[in-house]
Amino acid sequence: MKIFEALRQDHEKQRLLLKILAETSGDTAARREYYQELKDQLESHALAEERHFYTHLLEKDAAVELTRHGIAEHHEIDELISTLDATEMSSPAWLHYLKSLKEKVEHHLADEEQEFFQVAGSLLNDKQKIDLADGYKKEMKKELESA
Repeated sequence: MKIFEALRQDHEKQRLLLKILAETSGDTAARREYYQELKDQLESHALAEERHFYTHLLEKDAAVELTRHGIAEHHEIDELISTLDATEMSSPAWLHYLKSLKEKVEHHLADEEQEFFQVAGSLLNDKQKIDLADGYKKEMKKELESA
């Protein structure tokens, strides 16, 4: 498996969790469970992606700007998660912030899949793509187990 497939698999999990959460209401056990799973996925994914994908692309002039943009979006996602954490789940504001998070995450994933992956694909060889996927998957597993 190459890095792009590994990342896309996790992107799909994130999209699904966001969709499910957007359809929940109130402060329920299901909402809490799905939200915790989403947080764990997003936080682990950002860390593993930055360590096992972005850092290798910062060395390439053609990818520096895209990499910086991706890291900045990770920070914006973290801020939205902090806002959600500080908001009562039963409040209408919580769903509003969740929808903002959903839009930000979906924008970020689209940026990566439609632009960043193509640039990275031209800069990395097949062995690098496979090695990066291996490192990424190991990091994700470790992070999710410790979450």
